[in-house]
Amino acid sequence: MHLQLQGIDKEIGNCKDFLFDDKYWVIRYLAVDTNRWLPFLGKVLISPRSLGEVRCETHQLSVNLTREEVKNSPSFDENQPISHLYEAELFKYYGNGFYWMGESQWATCTSPAEIAESNLFANKTQSIATKIENKLEERYLRSSIEVKGYKIHATDQSIGHIEDFILDDGNWSICYLIIKTRNWLPGGRTVIISPNCIETVNCIDGSITINVSAKVVEDSPLFDSNRLTDPQYEAHLHEYYEISQSSKYLSDLKVRL
Repeated sequence: MHLQLQGIDKEIGNCKDFLFDDKYWVIRYLAVDTNRWLPFLGKVLISPRSLGEVRCETHQLSVNLTREEVKNSPSFDENQPISHLYEAELFKYYGNGFYWMGESQWATCTSPAEIAESNLFANKTQSIATKIENKLEERYLRSSIEVKGYKIHATDQSIGHIEDFILDDGNWSICYLIIKTRNWLPGGRTVIISPNCIETVNCIDGSITINVSAKVVEDSPLFDSNRLTDPQYEAHLHEYYEISQSSKYLSDLKVRL
């Protein structure tokens, strides 16, 4: 989805990419193009903790930041991996908490909005360097643009590729992947699978490995964009993939990336 980001005072730019971590499948940053008003800055990263309402009808997203705040944010090289040290600098600038400081998607909170409202880490005195040293883990940020098109390796054979993602704007998780099976089945089908099925993401050969068979994917619920907010449709998805209702955020709004 093409999204225009509207700051507190003025437009900030257009979202060009979503960066998610491949442990929790949660959006950590929006890569925003600021070239229309600040050509030398290029792209900036904005955390979901700074976001407000998604207006799907106008393709707009409110941001609780001013242009000046965005202009002075730490710069990053979009051609280089994003390090924990850079993230620490970014979090310090915006006053955000570290999402990796707990065992859930958003540390000890359920959503980025809850972190922003609670100001959870504002009074922490532990040094940033120590936090990073103690909490390093096998976690990688992935580009949604890059991962679209990745091949799917089931337990028995390859079965198609990633067509798109479905985002829950309550906790900013990627709650489902849209899979095209046409590389495998004659004519193909467009189905939905859960990130719970994913074992590994391989950027070398552009693939993901899942822990279910090709038959499970073949029989997966068909993708129906008109039913993304239908509780019965989601209940069917949960039942098919044996997902606990408490493990997912049932949101009033789910959108395609």
